[in-house]
Amino acid sequence: MGTALYEAGRTVHNKRIDGPFRRFKWAIMAITLTIYYATPWIRWDRGPYAPDQAVLVDLANRRFYMFDIEIWPHEFYFVAGLLIMAGIGLFLVTSAVGRAWCGYACPQTVWTDLFQHVDRFFDGDRNARARLDKAPWGAAKTTRRLAKWAVYLAIAFWTGGAWIMYFADAPTLTRDFWTGTADPIAYATVAVLTGTTFWLGGFMREQVCIYMCPWPRIQTAMLDEKSLIVTYKDWRGEQRGSLKKAAKNPGAYGDCIDCQLCVAVCPTGVDIREGQQIGCITCGLCIDACDRVMKETGRPRGLIDYATLEQCDAERAGAPARPAWKALLRPRVFVYFGVWAAIGAGLLFALGTRTHTDLTVAPDRNPPFMLMKDGSVRNAYTLRLRNMEARPREMVLALEGLPAGAVMWTDAVSLENAAKTQTVSVDANATKVLRAYVMLPPGTAGDDDGLPFTFRLTSRDEQRESDAQQTTFAQPTSTSPEDN
Repeated sequence: MGTALYEAGRTVHNKRIDGPFRRFKWAIMAITLTIYYATPWIRWDRGPYAPDQAVLVDLANRRFYMFDIEIWPHEFYFVAGLLIMAGIGLFLVTSAVGRAWCGYACPQTVWTDLFQHVDRFFDGDRNARARLDKAPWGAAKTTRRLAKWAVYLAIAFWTGGAWIMYFADAPTLTRDFWTGTADPIAYATVAVLTGTTFWLGGFMREQVCIYMCPWPRIQTAMLDEKSLIVTYKDWRGEQRGSLKKAAKNPGAYGDCIDCQLCVAVCPTGVDIREGQQIGCITCGLCIDACDRVMKETGRPRGLIDYATLEQCDAERAGAPARPAWKALLRPRVFVYFGVWAAIGAGLLFALGTRTHTDLTVAPDRNPPFMLMKDGSVRNAYTLRLRNMEARPREMVLALEGLPAGAVMWTDAVSLENAAKTQTVSVDANATKVLRAYVMLPPGTAGDDDGLPFTFRLTSRDEQRESDAQQTTFAQPTSTSPEDN
Protein backbone atom coordinates (compact mmCIF):
# COMPACT_ATOMS: atom_id res chain seq x y z
CA MET A 1 0.00 0.00 0.00
CA GLY A 2 1.44 3.39 -1.03
CA THR A 3 2.26 6.24 1.31
CA ALA A 4 -0.45 8.90 1.60
CA LEU A 5 0.73 12.25 0.32
CA TYR A 6 -2.04 14.31 1.88
CA GLU A 7 -3.75 14.36 5.24
CA ALA A 8 -7.35 13.24 5.13
CA GLY A 9 -9.84 16.06 5.43
CA ARG A 10 -11.52 16.57 8.79
CA THR A 11 -14.41 18.74 9.84
CA VAL A 12 -13.59 21.41 12.39
CA HIS A 13 -16.37 22.08 14.89
CA ASN A 14 -15.14 24.93 17.03
CA LYS A 15 -16.65 25.55 20.45
CA ARG A 16 -18.35 28.80 21.38
CA ILE A 17 -16.31 30.95 23.78
CA ASP A 18 -16.75 34.37 25.29
CA GLY A 19 -13.99 36.85 26.02
CA PRO A 20 -12.38 40.08 24.84
CA PHE A 21 -11.08 38.63 21.56
CA ARG A 22 -14.38 36.91 20.77
CA ARG A 23 -16.23 40.16 21.39
CA PHE A 24 -13.73 42.00 19.22
CA LYS A 25 -14.37 39.50 16.43
CA TRP A 26 -18.10 40.08 16.87
CA ALA A 27 -17.57 43.83 16.49
CA ILE A 28 -15.36 43.48 13.39
CA MET A 29 -17.82 41.07 11.78
CA ALA A 30 -20.76 43.39 12.45
CA ILE A 31 -18.91 46.44 11.15
CA THR A 32 -17.52 44.83 7.99
CA LEU A 33 -20.77 43.09 7.03
CA THR A 34 -22.77 46.27 7.64
CA ILE A 35 -20.37 48.28 5.47
CA TYR A 36 -20.46 45.67 2.70
CA TYR A 37 -24.24 45.20 2.57
CA ALA A 38 -25.37 48.76 3.35
CA THR A 39 -22.90 50.96 1.45
CA PRO A 40 -24.54 50.70 -2.01
CA TRP A 41 -27.80 52.03 -0.54
CA ILE A 42 -26.29 55.22 0.89
CA ARG A 43 -27.33 58.27 -1.13
CA TRP A 44 -25.09 61.29 -1.77
CA ASP A 45 -26.31 64.44 -3.49
CA ARG A 46 -23.90 65.51 -6.25
CA GLY A 47 -26.35 67.69 -8.14
CA PRO A 48 -28.64 66.92 -11.09
CA TYR A 49 -25.90 65.83 -13.48
CA ALA A 50 -24.23 63.05 -11.44
CA PRO A 51 -25.43 59.81 -9.79
CA ASP A 52 -26.57 60.06 -6.17
CA GLN A 53 -25.10 56.74 -5.00
CA ALA A 54 -22.39 57.39 -2.39
CA VAL A 55 -20.04 54.63 -3.60
CA LEU A 56 -20.32 53.63 -7.25
CA VAL A 57 -18.01 52.04 -9.80
CA ASP A 58 -19.67 53.37 -12.94
CA LEU A 59 -18.14 51.17 -15.63
CA ALA A 60 -20.47 52.45 -18.35
CA ASN A 61 -19.23 56.03 -17.92
CA ARG A 62 -15.80 55.06 -16.63
CA ARG A 63 -16.10 56.82 -13.29
CA PHE A 64 -15.47 55.87 -9.67
CA TYR A 65 -17.45 57.77 -7.05
CA MET A 66 -16.81 57.73 -3.31
CA PHE A 67 -18.90 60.36 -1.55
CA ASP A 68 -17.41 63.73 -2.63
CA ILE A 69 -14.56 62.13 -4.55
CA GLU A 70 -14.87 61.38 -8.27
CA ILE A 71 -12.07 59.50 -10.04
CA TRP A 72 -11.77 59.67 -13.82
CA PRO A 73 -9.95 57.12 -16.00
CA HIS A 74 -6.90 59.34 -16.46
CA GLU A 75 -6.67 59.61 -12.65
CA PHE A 76 -6.25 55.89 -12.09
CA TYR A 77 -3.09 56.64 -10.15
CA PHE A 78 -5.38 57.37 -7.17
CA VAL A 79 -6.70 53.81 -7.30
CA ALA A 80 -3.18 52.46 -7.77
CA GLY A 81 -2.07 54.48 -4.76
CA LEU A 82 -4.87 53.06 -2.63
CA LEU A 83 -3.93 49.52 -3.67
CA ILE A 84 -0.31 50.18 -2.76
CA MET A 85 -1.43 51.57 0.59
CA ALA A 86 -3.51 48.43 1.17
CA GLY A 87 -0.50 46.22 0.46
CA ILE A 88 1.83 48.20 2.70
CA GLY A 89 -0.91 48.29 5.34
CA LEU A 90 -0.93 44.50 5.35
CA PHE A 91 2.84 44.50 5.78
CA LEU A 92 2.47 47.00 8.63
CA VAL A 93 -0.20 44.95 10.43
CA THR A 94 1.75 41.72 9.98
CA SER A 95 4.97 43.23 11.30
CA ALA A 96 3.12 44.67 14.28
CA VAL A 97 0.61 41.98 15.33
CA GLY A 98 1.18 39.00 13.06
CA ARG A 99 -1.73 37.61 11.05
CA ALA A 100 -4.37 39.88 12.56
CA TRP A 101 -5.82 40.54 9.10
CA CYS A 102 -6.48 36.82 8.67
CA GLY A 103 -7.90 36.50 12.17
CA TYR A 104 -10.37 39.36 12.08
CA ALA A 105 -11.00 41.18 8.80
CA CYS A 106 -10.30 38.78 5.90
CA PRO A 107 -13.55 38.15 3.97
CA GLN A 108 -13.03 34.39 4.21
CA THR A 109 -12.71 34.71 8.00
CA VAL A 110 -15.74 37.00 8.34
CA TRP A 111 -18.09 34.84 6.26
CA THR A 112 -16.78 31.59 7.80
CA ASP A 113 -17.46 33.04 11.24
CA LEU A 114 -20.96 33.98 10.13
CA PHE A 115 -21.67 30.47 8.80
CA GLN A 116 -20.31 28.91 12.00
CA HIS A 117 -22.86 30.89 14.00
CA VAL A 118 -25.55 29.53 11.66
CA ASP A 119 -24.25 26.03 12.46
CA ARG A 120 -24.64 26.66 16.18
CA PHE A 121 -28.16 27.98 15.70
CA PHE A 122 -29.34 24.86 13.88
CA ASP A 123 -27.09 22.10 15.24
CA GLY A 124 -25.98 23.25 18.68
CA ASP A 125 -22.47 23.71 20.00
CA ARG A 126 -19.38 21.65 19.21
CA ASN A 127 -20.30 18.29 20.72
CA ALA A 128 -23.86 18.38 19.39
CA ARG A 129 -22.60 19.14 15.87
CA ALA A 130 -20.07 16.31 16.03
CA ARG A 131 -22.77 13.85 17.16
CA LEU A 132 -25.09 15.01 14.38
CA ASP A 133 -22.35 14.46 11.79
CA LYS A 134 -21.96 10.84 12.90
CA ALA A 135 -25.70 10.20 13.16
CA PRO A 136 -27.38 8.28 10.33
CA TRP A 137 -29.41 10.21 7.82
CA GLY A 138 -33.05 10.39 8.73
CA ALA A 139 -35.97 12.77 8.48
CA ALA A 140 -34.80 14.94 11.38
CA LYS A 141 -31.20 15.24 10.21
CA THR A 142 -32.22 15.84 6.60
CA THR A 143 -34.68 18.57 7.60
CA ARG A 144 -32.12 20.27 9.80
CA ARG A 145 -29.43 20.10 7.12
CA LEU A 146 -31.71 21.45 4.40
CA ALA A 147 -32.83 24.31 6.62
CA LYS A 148 -29.24 25.20 7.47
CA TRP A 149 -28.10 24.99 3.86
CA ALA A 150 -31.05 27.18 2.85
CA VAL A 151 -29.76 29.88 5.22
CA TYR A 152 -26.27 29.37 3.77
CA LEU A 153 -27.72 29.91 0.31
CA ALA A 154 -29.66 33.01 1.38
CA ILE A 155 -26.53 34.57 2.88
CA ALA A 156 -24.49 33.66 -0.21
CA PHE A 157 -27.14 35.06 -2.55
CA TRP A 158 -27.33 38.27 -0.51
CA THR A 159 -23.55 38.52 -0.71
CA GLY A 160 -23.47 38.14 -4.48
CA GLY A 161 -26.40 40.50 -4.91
CA ALA A 162 -24.74 43.18 -2.78
CA TRP A 163 -21.59 43.03 -4.91
CA ILE A 164 -23.30 43.98 -8.18
CA MET A 165 -24.94 46.96 -6.44
CA TYR A 166 -21.56 48.68 -6.37
CA PHE A 167 -21.55 48.83 -10.19
CA ALA A 168 -24.96 50.36 -10.89
CA ASP A 169 -27.64 52.36 -9.14
CA ALA A 170 -28.75 49.98 -6.38
CA PRO A 171 -32.54 50.65 -6.37
CA THR A 172 -32.75 50.59 -10.15
CA LEU A 173 -30.66 47.44 -10.49
CA THR A 174 -32.67 45.68 -7.76
CA ARG A 175 -35.91 46.41 -9.59
CA ASP A 176 -34.46 45.30 -12.93
CA PHE A 177 -32.97 42.18 -11.37
CA TRP A 178 -36.27 40.94 -9.94
CA THR A 179 -38.27 41.87 -13.02
CA GLY A 180 -35.87 39.98 -15.27
CA THR A 181 -34.71 43.03 -17.23
CA ALA A 182 -31.19 43.39 -15.79
CA ASP A 183 -28.13 42.77 -17.93
CA PRO A 184 -27.20 39.06 -18.20
CA ILE A 185 -23.79 39.81 -16.68
CA ALA A 186 -25.56 40.80 -13.45
CA TYR A 187 -27.25 37.39 -13.18
CA ALA A 188 -24.02 35.59 -14.05
CA THR A 189 -22.04 37.55 -11.46
CA VAL A 190 -24.57 36.87 -8.72
CA ALA A 191 -24.64 33.17 -9.61
CA VAL A 192 -20.84 32.86 -9.46
CA LEU A 193 -20.51 34.77 -6.18
CA THR A 194 -23.42 32.89 -4.63
CA GLY A 195 -21.82 29.57 -5.50
CA THR A 196 -18.35 30.50 -4.29
CA THR A 197 -19.60 32.06 -1.03
CA PHE A 198 -21.85 29.05 -0.35
CA TRP A 199 -19.03 26.57 -0.94
CA LEU A 200 -16.03 28.41 0.51
CA GLY A 201 -17.80 29.79 3.58
CA GLY A 202 -20.10 26.87 4.21
CA PHE A 203 -17.87 23.87 3.53
CA MET A 204 -14.24 24.68 2.66
CA ARG A 205 -13.68 27.13 5.52
CA GLU A 206 -10.29 26.53 7.17
CA GLN A 207 -9.06 24.64 4.10
CA VAL A 208 -9.09 27.93 2.19
CA CYS A 209 -6.85 29.49 4.85
CA ILE A 210 -4.47 26.54 5.12
CA TYR A 211 -4.22 25.24 1.56
CA MET A 212 -5.65 27.69 -0.97
CA CYS A 213 -4.64 31.17 0.18
CA PRO A 214 -1.06 32.25 -0.58
CA TRP A 215 -1.07 35.13 1.91
CA PRO A 216 -0.33 33.02 5.04
CA ARG A 217 2.91 31.86 3.43
CA ILE A 218 3.89 35.43 2.61
CA GLN A 219 3.02 36.62 6.11
CA THR A 220 4.93 33.78 7.73
CA ALA A 221 8.09 34.90 5.92
CA MET A 222 7.61 38.40 7.39
CA LEU A 223 7.50 37.27 11.04
CA ASP A 224 10.52 37.20 13.30
CA GLU A 225 11.33 36.88 17.00
CA LYS A 226 10.12 40.48 17.58
CA SER A 227 6.67 39.99 16.02
CA LEU A 228 3.69 40.10 18.36
CA ILE A 229 1.83 36.83 17.81
CA VAL A 230 -0.37 34.38 19.70
CA THR A 231 2.09 32.27 21.68
CA TYR A 232 1.90 29.34 24.09
CA LYS A 233 4.43 29.78 26.90
CA ASP A 234 5.61 26.22 27.13
CA TRP A 235 8.16 26.99 29.82
CA ARG A 236 5.24 27.82 32.07
CA GLY A 237 2.71 25.25 30.86
CA GLU A 238 4.80 22.08 30.64
CA GLN A 239 4.63 19.42 31.87
CA ARG A 240 0.91 19.14 31.25
CA GLY A 241 -1.24 17.44 33.81
CA SER A 242 -4.75 17.42 35.17
CA LEU A 243 -5.73 19.13 38.40
CA LYS A 244 -5.76 15.78 40.19
CA LYS A 245 -2.22 14.97 39.06
CA ALA A 246 -1.04 18.43 40.02
CA ALA A 247 -2.61 18.07 43.47
CA LYS A 248 -0.88 14.72 44.06
CA ASN A 249 2.52 15.93 42.78
CA PRO A 250 2.99 19.60 43.68
CA GLY A 251 5.59 21.27 41.48
CA ALA A 252 5.76 18.41 38.99
CA TYR A 253 3.33 19.88 36.49
CA GLY A 254 2.96 23.22 34.76
CA ASP A 255 -0.09 25.45 34.47
CA CYS A 256 -1.53 23.65 31.42
CA ILE A 257 -4.11 21.13 32.62
CA ASP A 258 -4.45 19.66 29.11
CA CYS A 259 -8.16 20.48 28.92
CA GLN A 260 -7.96 20.89 25.11
CA LEU A 261 -10.25 23.93 25.26
CA CYS A 262 -7.75 26.02 23.26
CA VAL A 263 -8.01 23.44 20.47
CA ALA A 264 -11.79 23.17 20.75
CA VAL A 265 -12.38 26.90 20.20
CA CYS A 266 -9.92 27.29 17.30
CA PRO A 267 -11.75 27.94 14.00
CA THR A 268 -9.03 26.09 12.06
CA GLY A 269 -8.51 23.25 14.56
CA VAL A 270 -4.93 24.22 15.43
CA ASP A 271 -3.25 23.21 18.68
CA ILE A 272 -1.32 26.37 19.54
CA ARG A 273 0.72 24.42 22.10
CA GLU A 274 2.61 22.82 19.23
CA GLY A 275 4.03 26.21 18.26
CA GLN A 276 3.36 28.53 15.35
CA GLN A 277 1.65 26.86 12.38
CA ILE A 278 0.36 28.05 9.06
CA GLY A 279 -3.17 27.20 10.20
CA CYS A 280 -3.07 29.73 13.05
CA ILE A 281 -4.90 32.89 11.96
CA THR A 282 -4.05 34.81 15.15
CA CYS A 283 -7.70 35.35 16.13
CA GLY A 284 -7.00 35.09 19.87
CA LEU A 285 -9.92 32.78 20.72
CA CYS A 286 -7.49 30.34 22.34
CA ILE A 287 -6.40 33.20 24.63
CA ASP A 288 -10.01 33.72 25.74
CA ALA A 289 -10.38 29.99 26.39
CA CYS A 290 -7.11 29.60 28.28
CA ASP A 291 -7.63 32.74 30.37
CA ARG A 292 -11.01 31.39 31.46
CA VAL A 293 -9.46 28.10 32.53
CA MET A 294 -6.65 29.87 34.36
CA LYS A 295 -9.21 31.98 36.23
CA GLU A 296 -11.25 28.92 37.18
CA THR A 297 -8.17 27.08 38.45
CA GLY A 298 -6.75 30.07 40.32
CA ARG A 299 -3.69 30.47 38.11
CA PRO A 300 -2.39 33.67 36.49
CA ARG A 301 -3.66 34.47 33.01
CA GLY A 302 -1.40 34.65 29.98
CA LEU A 303 -0.37 31.02 29.52
CA ILE A 304 -1.46 31.65 25.92
CA ASP A 305 -1.12 35.29 25.04
CA TYR A 306 -0.05 37.87 22.49
CA ALA A 307 3.71 37.99 22.96
CA THR A 308 6.95 38.00 20.98
CA LEU A 309 9.35 35.07 21.05
CA GLU A 310 11.95 37.47 22.38
CA GLN A 311 9.70 38.40 25.30
CA CYS A 312 8.99 34.74 26.01
CA ASP A 313 12.70 33.97 26.17
CA ALA A 314 13.19 36.87 28.58
CA GLU A 315 10.32 35.69 30.80
CA ARG A 316 11.71 32.14 30.73
CA ALA A 317 14.98 33.56 32.07
CA GLY A 318 13.13 35.27 34.94
CA ALA A 319 12.66 38.79 33.58
CA PRO A 320 9.36 40.52 34.40
CA ALA A 321 6.67 40.49 31.73
CA ARG A 322 6.65 43.55 29.47
CA PRO A 323 3.45 45.19 28.19
CA ALA A 324 2.58 43.76 24.79
CA TRP A 325 2.23 47.18 23.18
CA LYS A 326 5.95 47.85 23.63
CA ALA A 327 6.62 45.22 20.96
CA LEU A 328 5.12 47.64 18.44
CA LEU A 329 7.88 50.20 19.03
CA ARG A 330 10.49 48.93 16.63
CA PRO A 331 12.10 50.28 13.44
CA ARG A 332 10.34 47.97 10.97
CA VAL A 333 6.90 49.05 12.18
CA PHE A 334 7.86 52.74 11.99
CA VAL A 335 9.31 52.32 8.49
CA TYR A 336 6.16 50.63 7.18
CA PHE A 337 3.97 53.22 8.87
CA GLY A 338 6.08 56.07 7.50
CA VAL A 339 5.87 54.76 3.93
CA TRP A 340 2.16 54.09 4.28
CA ALA A 341 1.50 57.55 5.73
CA ALA A 342 3.67 59.27 3.10
CA ILE A 343 1.73 57.65 0.26
CA GLY A 344 -1.55 58.59 1.92
CA ALA A 345 -0.42 62.18 2.41
CA GLY A 346 0.71 62.37 -1.22
CA LEU A 347 -2.66 61.12 -2.45
CA LEU A 348 -4.51 63.60 -0.24
CA PHE A 349 -2.32 66.43 -1.50
CA ALA A 350 -2.88 65.42 -5.13
CA LEU A 351 -6.61 65.10 -4.48
CA GLY A 352 -6.80 68.49 -2.81
CA THR A 353 -4.82 70.34 -5.48
CA ARG A 354 -6.24 68.75 -8.61
CA THR A 355 -8.42 70.83 -10.91
CA HIS A 356 -11.71 69.83 -12.47
CA THR A 357 -10.61 71.02 -15.88
CA ASP A 358 -8.43 68.84 -18.03
CA LEU A 359 -7.11 69.03 -21.59
CA THR A 360 -5.30 66.56 -23.82
CA VAL A 361 -3.92 67.36 -27.27
CA ALA A 362 -3.03 64.99 -30.10
CA PRO A 363 -1.63 66.54 -33.33
CA ASP A 364 -2.38 64.92 -36.67
CA ARG A 365 0.58 62.95 -37.96
CA ASN A 366 -0.54 62.22 -41.49
CA PRO A 367 -0.23 64.75 -42.97
CA PRO A 368 1.58 66.82 -40.31
CA PHE A 369 0.62 70.11 -42.00
CA MET A 370 -1.31 71.55 -44.94
CA LEU A 371 0.24 74.27 -47.16
CA MET A 372 -2.50 76.63 -48.30
CA LYS A 373 -2.66 78.50 -51.64
CA ASP A 374 -1.72 81.83 -50.07
CA GLY A 375 1.37 80.33 -48.40
CA SER A 376 -0.16 80.01 -44.94
CA VAL A 377 0.26 76.70 -43.06
CA ARG A 378 -2.46 74.78 -41.25
CA ASN A 379 -2.14 72.06 -38.60
CA ALA A 380 -4.95 69.92 -37.23
CA TYR A 381 -5.28 68.62 -33.66
CA THR A 382 -7.69 66.41 -31.76
CA LEU A 383 -8.54 67.96 -28.40
CA ARG A 384 -10.26 66.35 -25.43
CA LEU A 385 -11.82 68.90 -23.09
CA ARG A 386 -12.84 67.42 -19.75
CA ASN A 387 -15.30 69.08 -17.42
CA MET A 388 -14.97 67.11 -14.18
CA GLU A 389 -17.70 68.98 -12.34
CA ALA A 390 -21.34 67.99 -11.92
CA ARG A 391 -22.56 71.04 -13.88
CA PRO A 392 -22.12 72.33 -17.43
CA ARG A 393 -19.38 74.92 -17.84
CA GLU A 394 -18.26 77.45 -20.39
CA MET A 395 -14.55 77.18 -21.15
CA VAL A 396 -12.13 79.33 -23.09
CA LEU A 397 -9.66 77.60 -25.39
CA ALA A 398 -6.67 79.79 -26.23
CA LEU A 399 -3.37 79.67 -28.15
CA GLU A 400 -0.17 80.73 -26.41
CA GLY A 401 3.35 81.03 -27.77
CA LEU A 402 2.54 81.47 -31.46
CA PRO A 403 3.51 84.60 -33.44
CA ALA A 404 1.08 87.34 -34.34
CA GLY A 405 -1.44 86.41 -36.97
CA ALA A 406 -1.98 82.86 -35.71
CA VAL A 407 -5.65 81.88 -35.64
CA MET A 408 -7.67 78.87 -34.55
CA TRP A 409 -11.06 77.44 -35.30
CA THR A 410 -12.78 74.17 -34.44
CA ASP A 411 -15.31 71.90 -36.06
CA ALA A 412 -17.93 73.93 -34.16
CA VAL A 413 -16.68 77.33 -35.41
CA SER A 414 -16.19 78.35 -39.02
CA LEU A 415 -12.96 79.74 -40.50
CA GLU A 416 -14.59 83.16 -40.78
CA ASN A 417 -14.76 83.29 -36.97
CA ALA A 418 -11.21 82.09 -36.42
CA ALA A 419 -9.30 83.77 -33.59
CA LYS A 420 -6.67 83.03 -30.97
CA THR A 421 -9.41 82.15 -28.46
CA GLN A 422 -12.61 80.16 -28.72
CA THR A 423 -15.41 79.68 -26.16
CA VAL A 424 -16.65 76.11 -25.82
CA SER A 425 -19.48 74.68 -23.73
CA VAL A 426 -18.79 71.32 -22.08
CA ASP A 427 -21.51 69.23 -20.46
CA ALA A 428 -21.40 68.17 -16.81
CA ASN A 429 -19.09 65.25 -16.04
CA ALA A 430 -18.27 64.92 -19.70
CA THR A 431 -15.40 64.87 -22.16
CA LYS A 432 -15.86 66.90 -25.33
CA VAL A 433 -13.81 65.88 -28.35
CA LEU A 434 -13.01 68.66 -30.80
CA ARG A 435 -11.10 68.96 -34.01
CA ALA A 436 -9.05 72.16 -33.80
CA TYR A 437 -7.31 73.83 -36.75
CA VAL A 438 -4.44 76.26 -36.21
CA MET A 439 -3.13 78.40 -39.07
CA LEU A 440 -0.06 80.62 -39.33
CA PRO A 441 0.27 83.36 -41.95
CA PRO A 442 2.86 83.14 -44.74
CA GLY A 443 6.45 83.93 -43.83
CA THR A 444 6.32 82.67 -40.25
CA ALA A 445 9.64 81.16 -39.17
CA GLY A 446 9.85 77.40 -38.72
CA ASP A 447 12.37 74.58 -38.75
CA ASP A 448 12.51 70.83 -38.93
CA ASP A 449 11.62 70.52 -35.23
CA GLY A 450 8.49 72.61 -35.58
CA LEU A 451 7.32 75.58 -33.58
CA PRO A 452 6.39 74.84 -29.93
CA PHE A 453 3.23 76.44 -28.53
CA THR A 454 0.57 75.80 -25.92
CA PHE A 455 -3.17 75.14 -25.87
CA ARG A 456 -4.72 76.52 -22.67
CA LEU A 457 -8.20 75.66 -21.42
CA THR A 458 -9.73 77.93 -18.74
CA SER A 459 -13.14 77.71 -17.12
CA ARG A 460 -15.26 80.86 -17.18
CA ASP A 461 -16.78 80.33 -13.73
CA GLU A 462 -15.67 81.74 -10.39
CA GLN A 463 -13.01 79.05 -9.99
CA ARG A 464 -11.10 80.04 -13.14
CA GLU A 465 -9.48 76.62 -13.31
CA SER A 466 -6.95 76.14 -16.07
CA ASP A 467 -5.00 73.37 -17.77
CA ALA A 468 -2.35 73.74 -20.46
CA GLN A 469 -0.79 71.28 -22.90
CA GLN A 470 2.27 72.02 -24.98
CA THR A 471 2.49 70.74 -28.52
CA THR A 472 4.25 71.58 -31.80
CA PHE A 473 3.20 73.37 -34.95
CA ALA A 474 4.69 71.55 -37.94
CA GLN A 475 5.85 73.63 -40.95
CA PRO A 476 7.73 73.08 -44.16
CA THR A 477 11.18 74.67 -43.87
CA SER A 478 10.57 76.39 -47.21
CA THR A 479 8.31 78.86 -45.42
CA SER A 480 11.15 80.13 -43.23
CA PRO A 481 12.35 83.74 -43.80
CA GLU A 482 15.61 82.60 -45.39
CA ASP A 483 13.68 80.94 -48.19
CA ASN A 484 11.60 84.04 -49.00
